[in-house]
Amino acid sequence: MPPPMGQHPAVKVPRALCPGDRVRVIAPSSPFDRTLVLRGMGWLGQRYRVEFEPGLFDATGFLAGSDERRLRELDAALRSDAAAIIVARGGYGLTRIAGRVDWSALAARPKWMVGFSDATVLHVEAARQGLASLHASAVAGLGRGDAHARQRWLQALEQPRCHRVFGGLETLAPGQASGPLAGGNLTLLLMCSAARRLALPAGCILVLEETGESSYRIDRMLTALTQAGELDHVRGVAVGDLTDCSDGRYGVPPLQVVAERLAALRVPMVAGLPIGHGRHNHPIALGITATLDASGGTLSFGG
Repeated sequence: MPPPMGQHPAVKVPRALCPGDRVRVIAPSSPFDRTLVLRGMGWLGQRYRVEFEPGLFDATGFLAGSDERRLRELDAALRSDAAAIIVARGGYGLTRIAGRVDWSALAARPKWMVGFSDATVLHVEAARQGLASLHASAVAGLGRGDAHARQRWLQALEQPRCHRVFGGLETLAPGQASGPLAGGNLTLLLMCSAARRLALPAGCILVLEETGESSYRIDRMLTALTQAGELDHVRGVAVGDLTDCSDGRYGVPPLQVVAERLAALRVPMVAGLPIGHGRHNHPIALGITATLDASGGTLSFGG
């Protein structure tokens, strides 16, 4: 049963970053554009002490090196005194090693886990340890040089409790709700569920984004999560970018599928949250309590 309205499980928020802090860059998923990541690390190095292992640049097919290499790198990062762990890029690979990681090391030395897409696995595991994490651009994204995006990224880590409001969101189902933010990439949430590692916080506001999936596949994933009971205690839904998600030959818009499949939850629901694989990927702290006003088209948190 979910906690009473207004009460949510306690979440520990890692300390805010300060200039000069140590941060670790890891590549637990796919290979990446070397130039973009080097640019991103160069920019990070102007403010923080950036650490990484030589194997960061390894590539083995569609993976950034062997499972053993990526596992060792992640394990060392979790046990380090770094203030944040930032993925080089997403792609694929974390689900191959997540079940072998000693995640209690993260709880013992709390730190920000930063990334999105495949890094949804990291956010799921942080939530299992009762920790907030940052759904935000990876190092490769920072390497593209968008000054406004970089400033938002810094503010999210250095002022994680600062009040933020996303307005102008599309109402899919009216109403209001409050609860900790949780979620990420839909495909990865389903994969975590299949591995029996998904544990969404009771009373959460679920945030979803996806890329490159057709409407019927989105339908299939949401149906599976719903039938597995994973969404039973969700109190609200905020949909981000559905980038390059097609109508398919049947002409059913992806957002229409999301609204129809999640209507049975009978919770407030909005779309248009600027997160994911689209042009803008605003950082949001998962685990932080947020207020969703679907009727007014706003999502606010912090402060």
